[in-house]
Amino acid sequence: MKQTSLIIALFISCNVLFSQEETQQTPSPNYRLAAKFSPKNLAKLVHSTTVTPHWLKNGNRFWYQYKTTEGSNYYLVDADKKSKTKLFDNAKMAKWLTEITKDPYTAKHLPRFDFEFVNNETAIRFRVTSTEEVEIAKEEKEDTQKDSTSTKKEKKEKPKMEKKEYYLQYKLGSNSLTVLNNKKEPKKEWEKWANVAPDSTIVLFSKNYNLFWMDKANFLKAVKDPKDSTIVEHQWTTDGVKHFGYGGNHRTFSDKEEKKEEDKRESIYGFWSHDSKKFVFQKSDSRHIKDLWVINSVTSSRPSLETYKYHMAGEQEFYKTNLLVFDMPSKEVTTVKIDTAVQQSISVYAHRYKKSNTSKHKPRLLLSKKNKIYFNTVSRDRKKLDIHVADISSGEVKTLISEHFNTYIEKRDIVLFNNETEILHWSERDGWAHFYLYDANGNLKNQITNGEFHVDNFEGIDEKTRTLYFTANGVNKDIDPYYAHLYKINLNGSGFKNLNKGDYNTSISVSDSNSFFVSNYSRVNTIPKSELRDNNGQIILNLETADLSQLMATGYKFPEPFKMKADDGITDIYGVMYKPFDFDETKKYPLIEYVYPGPQTEAVSKSFSVSMNRTDRMAQVGFIVVTLGNRGGHPDRSKWYHTYGYGNLRDYGLADKKYVAEQLADKYDFIDIDKVGIFGHSGGGFMSTAAMLVYPDFFKVAVSSAGNHDNTIYNSWWSETHHGIKEEKDAEGKISYKYAIDKNQSLAKNLKGKLMLVTGDIDNNVHPGSTIRVADALIKANKRFDFMLMPGQRHGFGKMTEYFFWLKADYFSKHLLGIEATSTDITEMNRDTPKKG
Repeated sequence: MKQTSLIIALFISCNVLFSQEETQQTPSPNYRLAAKFSPKNLAKLVHSTTVTPHWLKNGNRFWYQYKTTEGSNYYLVDADKKSKTKLFDNAKMAKWLTEITKDPYTAKHLPRFDFEFVNNETAIRFRVTSTEEVEIAKEEKEDTQKDSTSTKKEKKEKPKMEKKEYYLQYKLGSNSLTVLNNKKEPKKEWEKWANVAPDSTIVLFSKNYNLFWMDKANFLKAVKDPKDSTIVEHQWTTDGVKHFGYGGNHRTFSDKEEKKEEDKRESIYGFWSHDSKKFVFQKSDSRHIKDLWVINSVTSSRPSLETYKYHMAGEQEFYKTNLLVFDMPSKEVTTVKIDTAVQQSISVYAHRYKKSNTSKHKPRLLLSKKNKIYFNTVSRDRKKLDIHVADISSGEVKTLISEHFNTYIEKRDIVLFNNETEILHWSERDGWAHFYLYDANGNLKNQITNGEFHVDNFEGIDEKTRTLYFTANGVNKDIDPYYAHLYKINLNGSGFKNLNKGDYNTSISVSDSNSFFVSNYSRVNTIPKSELRDNNGQIILNLETADLSQLMATGYKFPEPFKMKADDGITDIYGVMYKPFDFDETKKYPLIEYVYPGPQTEAVSKSFSVSMNRTDRMAQVGFIVVTLGNRGGHPDRSKWYHTYGYGNLRDYGLADKKYVAEQLADKYDFIDIDKVGIFGHSGGGFMSTAAMLVYPDFFKVAVSSAGNHDNTIYNSWWSETHHGIKEEKDAEGKISYKYAIDKNQSLAKNLKGKLMLVTGDIDNNVHPGSTIRVADALIKANKRFDFMLMPGQRHGFGKMTEYFFWLKADYFSKHLLGIEATSTDITEMNRDTPKKG
């Protein structure tokens, strides 16, 4: 018996020691470290990380603002002269502003400026608001006949006050600052409703769902006083009704708000011809599209019902769109001859303004300057794209280019050039995104780019040298295929050249002349830098290196990019690992995946970013957080990669998420593969819940927010495009659409781990009903889970975002680290908030 007792005692002792050792290996939650990197605190640590050039009209010049720990500086760059100079001396500007406004300024503490270049770009104008309050000047009104009551003594009222404003001008290189006036910049209420013609002679707007117009003289009256009773308005159409009208506000309204909007002037969007004589409008009939509702329970009065049109995946109804041309001189209306009985979407191609065009009046213009309307149609199943041109006078239509694919079609804007005799077209027809050259009649001349890489965006074209400038991914097979770079190529396919080589992701801004470009470059683990290059790729100036000194002083450490294999053992998957800044390699850390599956993007950062709320910051609590791609994710790779999930939109990315986590645990001893969490928002909410239900023995904890768990009640564009919808004809030729997709709630019985579902109660993007249906299925399956409703919040959670971060931190801490936050107060949110009486 003694021997047996001794063995039992030793067994218990060993278990206690093992338990203590295991406890020591798991980190304790470090809320204080996570709190250091709140968005509010980060704004004090990191300032500018990229150069945003404001290109000017004269020469290859631009100005930009850049902020460091020493304050903001404003620079003028002349690429032709290879020079970079300060727009002004900060100390002098501070002195002048102090003397003028009587408010104190220093060189480090200047207001943020928004400059307007004037006088042939030799001077800048800007506004500054002082702390001094002045009486609001009363508007002078025209004399009118006074009745007998007007002789009564006017009632004296307390004058209304406002902050004094200064409109200032600084001549570049001068030694003074000039006050132009103290007039407050007028409110531009008219911008909410007025569509002003390019030549400003006529203004269009919507009223009671019909098209109205007024001339310039009456518009100027409306600018001064919208309620002026002498304003003359002309009604052009009479057949407009709600959901089948000419403009008007189609945003979500509560029942009370909608009544307030009656008889108001509203906006009408369309495309002007360059000569201001024609206006092209897409009149869409959505009366037959079913309504959807949310209830706002936290309004100031009684809860209000919000009603809006919402087309769900698989519904037989579809938007019916007419393309109308309004002729200004004759007031006639021409209908473009397209088949409105076919279920398709229509997009009109628009003119691209030059970057140096800083005009405040930039109406949306048609792509063509020659009385033509270029537009495209995409079939309901998104498998067919047609590019058309219509005669703006007759409405006759000619189809120029047709694309067909067995999955969905991606598209970009076409480019007209060479006096509109040639067309640049982007297509993935050979499995990779490339540019193709067509003549004006739609005849293919040649494929311009070619190879196993992804052409992304058009950046410019030099018609004289017939050189095309564009960004692309995956050209250099030795670096991350998501890294974008700028390239040029001759239109005949020769002369292909990378203009900003490097193992970095880059964002660029090309000058209107195509002679120079600003390149911002970094990786997630490098300090961002900015440079100016010419169109041969030569560095002209090194512009800026981001100031991360204060961030690094906090103990910040860069995350680590990695490359693993997908579940097929062949496809490369790229990701980023985020560790706690107090990382201890002797400890065993739970692994959390932050997911957004796409397919329009992946939640994997490629450039340095201070947006840490979902990654770096969550790691500080005591986790290894990873983001990674998956087959069927980002479009910047092959068409095969991008459309891998077609027809399987719930489960397509999960095997890769699981397999990469296992590879990481095999490589790194500090990862605890028995404690894997996952979280995501929107599509990531959909995926994180699916992961818990498809692999219930692998994924142990999930926080799933605003997820489109049931795509039959999500919008048709996303789910019909990326999952697919089948077009069927019956014996009589009638077309119907069949849509079937796996739903998360169908797997509710599989839940084993800890799941928190979160939704905003007035989310009019992903309806809260999608989350509620999963909750309903879990309850019916007798499962324990957690549910949180964010009151008064739409899809992004708005001002409750910080609260939601700590909600996630608490949940993962409790179920992965074994420590639960029990205090009623979220101390980390309260600590730095000033207390008010």
